[in-house]
Amino acid sequence: MLLLILTGLAWMMQIMSMTKFLITYGIKFSSFVYMTSLMIPFIVSIILPFVTFISVIFIYNKMISENEVTVMMASGLSPWQIAKPAIKMAALLTILHLILNIWFVPYSQAKFYSTQWNLRYGLAHLKLQESSFTKMANGLVVYVDKVSGHDLNQVMLSDSRDKNNEILIFAEVGKLISTDHGLSIVTQNGSLQIAGSDNFTTGTFDTFDMDLNLKEKDSDSSFRVRRISTATLMQDVFNQKNTRQHKLTIIELCTRFINPFMNLILAIVCTLILLKTSLLRRRASFSPAMAVLSMAIIMASYMSFSNMISSLTGFVCVFAGVIALLLFCVYLLRKK
Repeated sequence: MLLLILTGLAWMMQIMSMTKFLITYGIKFSSFVYMTSLMIPFIVSIILPFVTFISVIFIYNKMISENEVTVMMASGLSPWQIAKPAIKMAALLTILHLILNIWFVPYSQAKFYSTQWNLRYGLAHLKLQESSFTKMANGLVVYVDKVSGHDLNQVMLSDSRDKNNEILIFAEVGKLISTDHGLSIVTQNGSLQIAGSDNFTTGTFDTFDMDLNLKEKDSDSSFRVRRISTATLMQDVFNQKNTRQHKLTIIELCTRFINPFMNLILAIVCTLILLKTSLLRRRASFSPAMAVLSMAIIMASYMSFSNMISSLTGFVCVFAGVIALLLFCVYLLRKK
């Protein structure tokens, strides 16, 4: 229930933050909802460890306050036996979290960016207004007299993105075409002017194909590791020469493979603190605060170390540290 509520709230925040996208590009509401829903797997992957911790601390603290834990311990049950339901739940969530991170999040993120680009540029004819100038990108302005689907009449296109190669096109008709390389506009029966730093060229044409080149050019800025499949990411980590991209790849691998274990660690740490301190009646009231503080320290330490690693050696060290912490907590929980 907590996962559904927090995911719903985060999704609504995502919808509100992208409302400008809906208004600016005039896309269908159903397409907009579909695009934002592709963020749900990523949202779930972020909040799942915190949801696990909150659920465990709520249930076990309630059991302690109602003396149910005291009765169970008096009946001969050990803290490890009492903590087993939470640990089993956390283990199941860890497995589901791993599946989510390895397969569903990369797929949904790739689909999200692809859908976003198609709605913004692939269907650009929907935002071309008749008898008005439309700014499609910085330095790219299009004017059309009439729009009929993909067909355009009386087209003027000004492309000044490259200051050394500014292009101005006038054409009687045009047609928008979506290709593998992006969006193109094919114009017919028009004139062309190209202004360079040292020359100026003008002429006429029967047909001219203009690639609008709306895709991201800078490989560094467009390198989004979340949308790359796990198999490809693991192959690229050995081949990347770009230091920044290599570090981002290592951090993403750390997020996909190590972050799910936080479900298990937080559940065990929470039950360890609550059940062990429940035997100390004078300090039992401080156990929830101690558990929350421990959770904050563990998550802060994990995020700090995972964001600092830049090599496979660092990845292995962080993974080994997480497993060592997990085994140590299990040892303390089982110890009489």
